Amino acid sequence: MPLRIKKPLLALVVLAGLPFLNASAQTAQPLLGETATKISDHVWAIMGFPNVAIVIGERATLVVDTGLGPRNGATVARAAAKLSANQKLFLTTTHFHPEHAAGEGGFPPNTILIRNAVQQQEMEQHGKEMIEMFSSRSAQNKELLTDVKLRSPDVVFDADAKIDLGGVTVRLLWFGGAHTKGDELTFVEPDGTLVSGDVVQNKVVPNIFGDGGTPSSWIAVLDKISALHARYVLPDHSAPGDGSLVLKERAFIDDLRTRALALKHQGVSADDAGKQLSAEFQAKYSDWPSMNVAGFVRSIYAE
Repeated sequence: MPLRIKKPLLALVVLAGLPFLNASAQTAQPLLGETATKISDHVWAIMGFPNVAIVIGERATLVVDTGLGPRNGATVARAAAKLSANQKLFLTTTHFHPEHAAGEGGFPPNTILIRNAVQQQEMEQHGKEMIEMFSSRSAQNKELLTDVKLRSPDVVFDADAKIDLGGVTVRLLWFGGAHTKGDELTFVEPDGTLVSGDVVQNKVVPNIFGDGGTPSSWIAVLDKISALHARYVLPDHSAPGDGSLVLKERAFIDDLRTRALALKHQGVSADDAGKQLSAEFQAKYSDWPSMNVAGFVRSIYAE
């Protein structure tokens, strides 16, 4: 399927390829600040809910994720403007959940929004209900998400798109379903920096939301990511790390999957297996802040 461009000024973007939330996310402070941390030569991050990436080239800037609602989006846009004098601004989102995508209205009106087709389909099907769900969690969330309008992207791509920011080439990648069906990965080529969304986290139990991916498809996505040989990884709800986070994520899922399938073979129920493995893995991965694997175990049983 060809790249679909809705604005004529997008000559910099070319198609290069073919055809429930974690506990820290639920309780995080939803207001972002303007302070940015340098991740690699061209990548900065506002650390918060979520971690927002700002990629700076000589001619343009790319922001990955928006924060919860337009107020946060405006904060991110100001931070990006402080870091770079570039007038051309691209925006993409790791997945369709509100803290990642519902702040677009706070960005300047000429911001070029780009997103993969599967994620956009999820947004159209479930975006409004997700905003309603997040709004119900607190008065602050409700205020931040009041009157959010979800606009269509200017660019929709299928599997792989490139953005030339001027001396910095960025690949936007869809490798398949994991946390959601439309998880998007951003790879900043000259830095070897991966903005990984929920697909690769740092000591956070993986979680398949709703009708997202499967444990097997998540592993398949991680295998494709491994081929990128990332040097740095910026997750969206945990601390940045080096490229070893990719293999650690895969090893954890493989470990949990092996143990869960063994219990399933023994006739242990999914609920009991979730309880047993939460305790077992808390001891095994003692430096992880929490270890409720029940949801992922149910996904393993269901596959």
